[in-house]
Amino acid sequence: MLFGMDRSTVQIAGELREQVASAAAQLRGADEAWARSPVAPGKWSPCELIGHLVDSASNNHSRFVAALCKDDLVFDPYDQDAWVEVQGYAKAPWGELLELFEGLNLQVARVMERAAPAVSEAPRRLHNLDRIAWETVPKDEPVSLAYFMRDYLGHLRAHLHGLDPALAGKPSLQRT
Repeated sequence: MLFGMDRSTVQIAGELREQVASAAAQLRGADEAWARSPVAPGKWSPCELIGHLVDSASNNHSRFVAALCKDDLVFDPYDQDAWVEVQGYAKAPWGELLELFEGLNLQVARVMERAAPAVSEAPRRLHNLDRIAWETVPKDEPVSLAYFMRDYLGHLRAHLHGLDPALAGKPSLQRT
């Protein structure tokens, strides 16, 4: 059976939904000028960071769907800086970025929920998570799709933590 309810992936999906809903709700009130300002020299602005998380959701959605239909976890990498630049996230409307971020991640959560335990927990010897995962896995160690899904959630949380002052809703951080 390819699809079914796996408590592990259902839990990951629930945590993803909660994290995304909380972040989106808190970030919706952020000032556009703040959202366009890099958090530090040489760093992304909040718009670019949310754009990166949109790209991550898009890429990982495709990866998770593909992994449910094949026996390996080998996926094409992508140049995150180039993707952020090419898509012009720095000047994209803040509200639209948040809607896209939320919508794509809700679809990722739906895919996670549908993964059967036999598929999501199965060890996969062939993978490139030594290169594309946030928390990499040595090439010679088997890894599961459920691990990769948890890794995705960890990546998202780490980036949102970088926006923590904004997520805390502190008005003093809004630039005018």
